[in-house]
Amino acid sequence: MKTCLKQSASGVLIQVRAQPRSSKNSVVAVVDGALKIKVTAPPVDSAANEALRGFLAECLGCRPGAVLLSHGGASRMKTFLVQGLSMCDIEDKLNAILGA
Repeated sequence: MKTCLKQSASGVLIQVRAQPRSSKNSVVAVVDGALKIKVTAPPVDSAANEALRGFLAECLGCRPGAVLLSHGGASRMKTFLVQGLSMCDIEDKLNAILGA
């Protein structure tokens, strides 16, 4: 799990590989150093980015404003900054979701 997480001065950075237009929102696995997340939203007008941000906040149990898109707005590979949670907390929550 730590391969997709990185501590920064502002919070924890999470590398995400997005898969838009899925049948349901889900966290799939850690693939090639990124957390693969499927969302139902299409990749149009930042809909998928907002869906990812909201779904990631829901998974981590934090407010949506604590999850910020840091890099990759127009790419499948994105970096989100999570503020207010420790790296250990995020790792524990993601491991619980993935069943690890």
